Amino acid sequence: MRKVSFYTIGCKLNFAETSTISEEFKKRGFEIVEFGEPVDVCVINTCSVTENADRDCRRVVRKALKISPNAFIIVTGCYAQLRPDEIAQIEGVDLILGSNEKFKIFDYVNDFQKNYHAQIFVSPISEISEFHIASSTPASDRTRAFLKVQDGCDYNCSYCTIPLARGESRSPEINIILEKAKTLAQLGYKEIVLSGVNVGDYGRKIGTNLFELVKELEKIDGIERIRISSIEPNLLTEDMIDYFIASEKICNHFHIPLQSGSDEILRKMRRRYNSELYRRRVEYIKSKDTDACIGADVIVGFPGESEKHFETTYNFINDLPISYLHVFTYSERPNTDAINLPGKVPIEERHRRSEMLRNLGLKKKMVFYRQMIGKKFDVLWESEVKDGKMFGFTRNYVKVGIPYDQSLVNKIVPVKIVGVENLAAIGEIIVDRSQSEVEMK
Repeated sequence: MRKVSFYTIGCKLNFAETSTISEEFKKRGFEIVEFGEPVDVCVINTCSVTENADRDCRRVVRKALKISPNAFIIVTGCYAQLRPDEIAQIEGVDLILGSNEKFKIFDYVNDFQKNYHAQIFVSPISEISEFHIASSTPASDRTRAFLKVQDGCDYNCSYCTIPLARGESRSPEINIILEKAKTLAQLGYKEIVLSGVNVGDYGRKIGTNLFELVKELEKIDGIERIRISSIEPNLLTEDMIDYFIASEKICNHFHIPLQSGSDEILRKMRRRYNSELYRRRVEYIKSKDTDACIGADVIVGFPGESEKHFETTYNFINDLPISYLHVFTYSERPNTDAINLPGKVPIEERHRRSEMLRNLGLKKKMVFYRQMIGKKFDVLWESEVKDGKMFGFTRNYVKVGIPYDQSLVNKIVPVKIVGVENLAAIGEIIVDRSQSEVEMK
């Protein structure tokens, strides 16, 4: 039996798509093995949001060939769409597929015989209009599945390559997503995470919206939790917040991209909101649910970001009840408008600012976790074991650890948070005494 491995660089959306591609190999009799084992074929699904993602692709190709010198190497994803000729120069790459081609690998190759020169199949971005449903799952358990509900983006932020790599915003009809979610429920998954490039834009072009989709997903038996991976502040309304918080299934976890706390920088980025709107969204969420988790993305070192602009961002975040941060160091991306803006920030200064915000993010996370001490939450337990502990997540995205108990995997169990240690909460299982007495009898 031929063996294939996969390596995913980038976002959860990429992981969902890689999982879907792997199913095609499985249907054709391939054995799927972990990356790093000897294989006949290796598929690398790339990102190109940052310069590091491009370097990562080269590194992964080299590692794959070191383990399996004769492996047929396929590179797809955003980097492949944007820079196929550059990838073709990487020694050992056999096939390069763009965004329109990545779900049709077997249309372009069957024998997977190494030919020592790269073939390129990349459609112009203007021709990308199909939506490919996809879902991913953690390799080690069946607890959470990432379900792709939207692709592409119409926002054209000045720093972003995603519209160039994935095309215009598009999404499938609700019934298509519901069928996929029902399948995931039947497979035993308790939680689905709605993923996409701009999830909040779901359905705009087909006469529906994310609000309506979520209401329908709530009706599916077996799905205990619905988590939204990310939503733009201008697309998150107070009515949605009210509904989500009142729901028994929708997680009180809001990941809301910020990018900058400076309105001047936000305008240069071509974001569709200002800091005041962002503040109102965060404060409204907390006014409705003090335990709600709020995460934010931030870009530091954007062209023209002065020390004063950065201080404004730092203070803005520091003053808000943000629960955690994802910090990105700005990197110049070809064919974006931002690359031509004046006021380039030195690399060393970008890294200094990134470090400051990452430290602030850790501080925010620990403050949020400590606020949970003494409270009771339901935790969905995963199978990963580290230092004798297993971990799971609450609805409000607090990572909780307890001594490993295999019987709890993929179960939702009530716990009491009793402390915080090593960036995770410490939990104690809440025992129902009456039930325990029945079991003892």
